[in-house]
Amino acid sequence: MKQKAPKYSLTIGHLYPDLLNLYGDRGNIACLMKRCQWRDIEVQTIEFQSEDTVDFQKLDIVLLGGGSDREQILVCRKLKKIQADFRSYVEDNGTVLAVCGGYQLLGKYYETREGRIEGLDLVNLYTEQGEDRLIDNIILESPLCKMPVVGFENHGGRTYINNNRPFGKVLYGSGNDGKSGYEGVIYKNVIGTYLHGPLLPKNPQICDHLILKALERKYGPAHLEPLDDIQEQEANTYMVQRLT
Repeated sequence: MKQKAPKYSLTIGHLYPDLLNLYGDRGNIACLMKRCQWRDIEVQTIEFQSEDTVDFQKLDIVLLGGGSDREQILVCRKLKKIQADFRSYVEDNGTVLAVCGGYQLLGKYYETREGRIEGLDLVNLYTEQGEDRLIDNIILESPLCKMPVVGFENHGGRTYINNNRPFGKVLYGSGNDGKSGYEGVIYKNVIGTYLHGPLLPKNPQICDHLILKALERKYGPAHLEPLDDIQEQEANTYMVQRLT
């Protein structure tokens, strides 16, 4: 009997995991893949190493992970060559998750004690190095989901998002700069955030938001079948109650 072809298919691009993969960021890819597969969405991930050329026209979701300042400089040099293509992808509502160092690279620059790291200028934001690192668990109230967003932050940068929408309001933790009360950024279908953990396995509703946005861009109106997330919900509730 001929097997029925999947209704949907998505391609995920993991940019430079050889340089940007701090604190288990690769787990975000595993979560995206699994939640697609559970819904019979045909999905593949293409890993682009530092010597590869990225073809954004083939991608539906892009992950840009975290890395050290040195690695960010190396990655930015690579991405500068395809900045125009990356910008076109973003402006055409391409779905992006950028975590920590990847989040900083979305902006105009990151000012450090050793000098300025030029960003990709895809989102109107900038980062400056602070005196101390902001390290702790963190809880957000985000407009993108009903459940609180939980994660772990560890960053020395203070990011200023100008008039852009934040990813969430900080209920516990420091967020973008330790003062504004907000964390991350939302621009079109881009999420930039300092949350590790990794983010998506701890927050399946955010994972589904990214999948849905990618499907809508590719196919128009789309629907995701609900999954049994009782364990994730219980873990989320425990963390929120413990910290707040």
